[in-house]
Amino acid sequence: MGIASELIQKCIEENARVALDQTEYQERYGGLALWFDTAKARFEEISELASGKKARGVLVEAFIAELGRQDGLITEFDERLWVTLADFATVYSETDARFTFKNGKEKTA
Repeated sequence: MGIASELIQKCIEENARVALDQTEYQERYGGLALWFDTAKARFEEISELASGKKARGVLVEAFIAELGRQDGLITEFDERLWVTLADFATVYSETDARFTFKNGKEKTA
């Protein structure tokens, strides 16, 4: 994005200093603007992915820390462990409930 931005600025400055064919200038400027917009969209996409991965990492760390607090095998319901695992539950009827976990997996109960 930085390179594209710099080239756009130079293109504008050149057009201000020198009499350029405006059709050629518009084509050049349009190509550089498209390059910048494409790079910006990709940057935002990657930033969003990175943020999601970072958030998942925090959840995994919390889960691992909670598991570390357990004494041996888990033999009964543990509310703190459940909270670190479960994201939400959806109840469709008395016989159809689904639990969605923080890793995105779903379990029907």
